[in-house]
This record gives sequence, C-alpha cells and structure tokens, in this order.
Amino acid sequence: MAVPVAIKIMDRKMIMQSDLKNQVQREIRTMKLLHHPSIVRIHEVIGTKTKIYMVMEYIPGGQLADKMSYAKKLSESEARKIFHQLIDAVDYCHNRGVYHRDLKPENLLLDSKGNLKVSDFGLCALHKTASMLTTTCGSPFYIAPELIARKSYEGAAADVWSCGVILFELLSGDLPFDERNLIRLYKKISTADYTYPQWFTESQKKLISRILDPNPRKRITLPEIFEDEWFQIDYVPSCGYECDEKIFLDDEDASETETPKSSSFINAFQLIAMSHDLDLSRLFEEQEDMKQKTRLGSKHTVIETIRKIEAAAMDVSLSVERMNNFKMKMHQKPKMKRYSRSYYDLSAEVIEVAPMNCVVEISKSVGEIRLYEEFCKSLSSLLTKISDVSLPKEGSEKSSNNRSAQEIRSCEEQNEKVPDDLQGYSSS
Repeated sequence: MAVPVAIKIMDRKMIMQSDLKNQVQREIRTMKLLHHPSIVRIHEVIGTKTKIYMVMEYIPGGQLADKMSYAKKLSESEARKIFHQLIDAVDYCHNRGVYHRDLKPENLLLDSKGNLKVSDFGLCALHKTASMLTTTCGSPFYIAPELIARKSYEGAAADVWSCGVILFELLSGDLPFDERNLIRLYKKISTADYTYPQWFTESQKKLISRILDPNPRKRITLPEIFEDEWFQIDYVPSCGYECDEKIFLDDEDASETETPKSSSFINAFQLIAMSHDLDLSRLFEEQEDMKQKTRLGSKHTVIETIRKIEAAAMDVSLSVERMNNFKMKMHQKPKMKRYSRSYYDLSAEVIEVAPMNCVVEISKSVGEIRLYEEFCKSLSSLLTKISDVSLPKEGSEKSSNNRSAQEIRSCEEQNEKVPDDLQGYSSS
C-alpha cells in the first residue's frame, strides 16, 4: 500500500550562496535522531548535483497557525490535548540533547486527527556538555527574555517559555505579547507584561504564570509541568524511540544514500562499510554526540541469536519490542507515576553473514551506560555458548565458534577512534 509523503526540495546553489549549509545539515542530522509520535519524521534524503530532496512524513492538516487564524481560541480540552503533545515532544527532544529554539504555531503541524507534529529544526541546537547557548534566534513574539538580553542561556528554559506563549495563544486566541514596535515588544517580554482574558481559570493562570517567568532560574521546568494539576487532566503520555534510519552524506557531491533497512543478509560491500574509517555518517555527526555502538559476532542462526538477545534483555530487566524479524528495541519497565518517565533507547539488529554467522549491532542513544554495558556483557556471554545443535560438531569447529563469538567492537562511541577492520567474520 502506497504511503503519501511530503518532499522538501532545496536548491544546492542557493544553500551555498545563502550560507545555509550548516542549517540544512543541522536539520537533517537532528531529524534523523528523533522518532516520536509528535515529531515529523524524516524518511530519506536524496541528493543530486543541483538539488537536495528531504522525504518526510506527510501531515495533511497543515499548520496550527492556520487553524488558529479561523478558529481563534480553542476549547480548554482541545488546547490541553495539543499542549500535552507539545510538551511530550519537547521533553523527548531535550532528553536527546536537542533544543528547538523556534517553537511557534507555524512550526507545529496537525495530522488528519488533529494530533500535533513538531517540525522545522533548522535553528535547533544540539547539547554540548557543560556549555550554555549564546546564539540569539527564534521568532520575536515567542522568544524568551534571556535571548533578548543577549546573555548565555539554557536551551531547555528557552523552549519552555515558547511553549507557554503557545498555550496562552491556544486558550485566548491572542498573543500575550503583541506589539508591532520591537522595542515595546521586547520590553513587555522582558518584564512579562501581559493580561489574562477574563475567562481564564485560576489553574490556567497558575501554570502560565510559572512558565512565563522572565527569570529562567525560577521558571517552571518540564518535569514540574508534568506534575501540574491542570496539565495532568486527561493526560496520556506518548513514547518516543530511537530513529531507525541512518543517513550518509558525501560532502563532495552532496549526494545522500540510505543504508538498507533491517536487511536480513549482508554482502561483502556492506560488511566492509562497517569499518569506522569508511563510514561517511560522521560527516553528519556532532563531535559531542554520545551514541554508543557495539558489534558482536555470533556463530548461531538468526533465530538462535534473537533468542539470546531476548534472554540477555531479561537478565538486565529490559522489556523487548520486536520491530521486525531482525531488529528489536529494549525499554526499561515504566515507573509507577505516569509523568515520571525515564527514556532509554537501546536497539539490537541481527544481520546474517552466512547461515551460521551473524553480526549483532547494538546501539544506545539515551539512558544509563551501566545498563547498556550489563546488557552487552550478558549477550556476549550467551553468544559464546555453543548451541545444543552444534555440540556433535568436530572439536576444531567448536573452537572456531568460541573464537568468532567474541565481542568485536565494544561500547564504540562515535567520537572515539576504533579499529579499522572487523575480526572473526567468515562467509564460507
């Protein structure tokens, strides 16, 4: 069944002339990191000598701004539903180290059922350890006071402010700060000078006043928003997972090629491409990106290898979700409080080299490194065990099985140097 998609077409010459190369790279790099029900997904990037095509999820409902232009204010229940989805998406981004910095109704889309989809990550920032952001960006009506003051700021607090402006607009039909003169506008934003419409309830005022606090240190945080009494009404949290796609860029000719999706068999060229020095994806990755990868060799069939992955997950109290016949994701069991959520993105994919030779690729983007290491250790131990079917085999083959099932790449971070070749694989 054909699935409709949206295609964003960009002229390469215009991008270079307008000095937008970094912005386009940032948008692609960020969107491929994000996989959440309330964030527009990127499916593929295709490049030619003159154009770059971004194939994305098609959202038929248009911009939230369009709806606001004719609907004016929304009902409390509808506004709360959209705000729920917005906060869920922003919280997911922040947990991935992504700060949008341009949240506004024009960048929020609605699907056919009225569900929210966050888009346009061209101005986003990726988290850098122990550093504040300094670039002033965003739209004047939604920008936080600390950006106006041209001070260093925290991306999370700036996004929370924008969410508060959006919530005010959803409930009232008007902006809290609406001046055509920029000097007067910025003065009102800096002092949080706004007036509530008479129909606002006390619980609505309480939440908005905590969000629109001009002091970012006193401003309410996302975890505190989840605990707010008004927010919790009819709240159903949505879960986000690690994005499956990997996009590779050849910076010389601006052509992008996507790796095969969930392939059950790997050929020699793909095996060679697993070498770190031949992986072009790092042209699109931040030096600070802390994504861990581990590759393990297995002398078992695909089915046996998958069973061992499931057993290793049980050993460290992770639940397993099958994505297809060869890939699965592991999640921590949910906490008791529905708003106390801990993101953990860990996936394992089995790639068949030969009937009794597999590669297990494990990757983690979010969560405790301790749990990731325990899972890798448990799986490595299980993979070195010879299956019952292979026991009658000759002693020399048994020795070879033990040798090739060793871990071939452990806790590989993209910003660390790793071996150029893969050891222990054979297709014969």
